[in-house]
Amino acid sequence: MTQTIIGIVLYPGVQMSAVLGLTDLFSLAGQIADQRETTAPPFVIRQLVTDMDDVSPVRMLDGQTQERGAGAETCGVLLLPPSLEPPISPEAAAPVARWLRARHAEGVVLGSVCGGAFLLAETGLLCGRTVTTHWTYAQILQDRFPDSRVDADRLVIDGGDIISAGGLMSWVDLGLILVNRYLGPVIMAETARMMLVDPPGREQRYYSGFVPQLAHGDAAILKAQHFLQANEGRTARVSLLAQEAGLEERTFLRRFQKATGMTATDYAQRLRVSKAQELLQFSQQPIEQVAWQVGYSDPGAFRKVFYRIVGLTPGDYRQRFHA
Repeated sequence: MTQTIIGIVLYPGVQMSAVLGLTDLFSLAGQIADQRETTAPPFVIRQLVTDMDDVSPVRMLDGQTQERGAGAETCGVLLLPPSLEPPISPEAAAPVARWLRARHAEGVVLGSVCGGAFLLAETGLLCGRTVTTHWTYAQILQDRFPDSRVDADRLVIDGGDIISAGGLMSWVDLGLILVNRYLGPVIMAETARMMLVDPPGREQRYYSGFVPQLAHGDAAILKAQHFLQANEGRTARVSLLAQEAGLEERTFLRRFQKATGMTATDYAQRLRVSKAQELLQFSQQPIEQVAWQVGYSDPGAFRKVFYRIVGLTPGDYRQRFHA
């Protein structure tokens, strides 16, 4: 079997800790595979530097040598790590995006982490596909690439030829998924155990908070949102919200959905759950009391709503995140 060559693309603003972390993760997995004498060959890792020119926008960085184009086109996987900078602009991304699209057409697997999704999306390959990014970037990514579906609840979306991961540290999950794909589940599990991390399977919604869409330009709906924010979603009768907005109820419901991307009921539930997450994390109140405090007289109904939005039960959430 041929070796899997993984290229890590060092575009402007890339988070170097993720670059080095991915390199170490794949190296560790290769060492474990060697010790087990598996038939799968270990990874070869290449760091690829972007020059952002139209002729040859990517070159391989190998030790102290920087030979233009050397080996850059031989990678089987190309990864776009996260960035601590604002999302890359379309103009800056264009040369590398064209190069990535050409490599994908040759059968190369593309992967992104966090803000790397913006460079991935500039290839045009995400049209009609679902992608994830850091939950704080989700609306920006969706607005910039409306033909894609952004699902920030999921930590990793594995589409086979394209993989996207959400948060800054989800390079760990992405890396382990690739270890599982090329070296097998046993090596993946041992790599995770050695790194003291959970195997893939988490969801980003465990960690994200509710960030309401407020910059939609509908002043009437914004009044209703401010009313909901002030009472933390406990008072969400449509008649009252429509009155706050100065709209007829049917008009209010239609405009609220268009402006915020969700129903008024779901919006209020997310506000309540956000408050519940805070109480579960920083207080000792029983779950039943938390439910009552955020507006649920039925603890069972509260648990169902909480699990639907967060992906964990209130008890599991408290166990994982209690300060």
